[in-house]
Formats: sequence, C-alpha cells, structure tokens
Amino acid sequence: MADAIEELRELAANAAPAPEAMRAYLTKVHEGAYTVTDGDVAELKAAGFSEDEIFEQTVAVALAEGLRRFDRARTVIG
Repeated sequence: MADAIEELRELAANAAPAPEAMRAYLTKVHEGAYTVTDGDVAELKAAGFSEDEIFEQTVAVALAEGLRRFDRARTVIG
C-alpha cells in the first residue's frame, strides 16, 4: 500500500500548474468539494477549458487534499 500512496503523491506533485482562471473553482474543490455544482463546471467550459483540463485539475487538487488528510490522520492515530 505504501508504494501506491507514494505513486499518488508523485502524480499530485507532477500535475500541471493550474491556470489562474481556475483558481476560484479549485479552491472550492479543495475546501468543500461537496459544494461543486454542474454550474461551476459549465462556467469553466464557457471560459474555454476542456472537460479533460477541468477533470485533470479537479483530480489533482482532490488528490492533494486527500493525501493531506491521510497524513494528518496517520499523525493523530500515531
């Protein structure tokens, strides 16, 4: 399992930098992914982002946040 987690860390670390125009959306994903709506994605598409770009950035941010929470939980559990 440790190898799989390290692979995820590497993928998150090597993700393409997020365009500034996606910053508000990605902050929303980071702070409360459950609040993201179809409208948020539609706005990004209207701004010219492809579904692939939106997906890749969403996954990168969600993965990084998930790993941060995982690490925190491991610290607390000891």
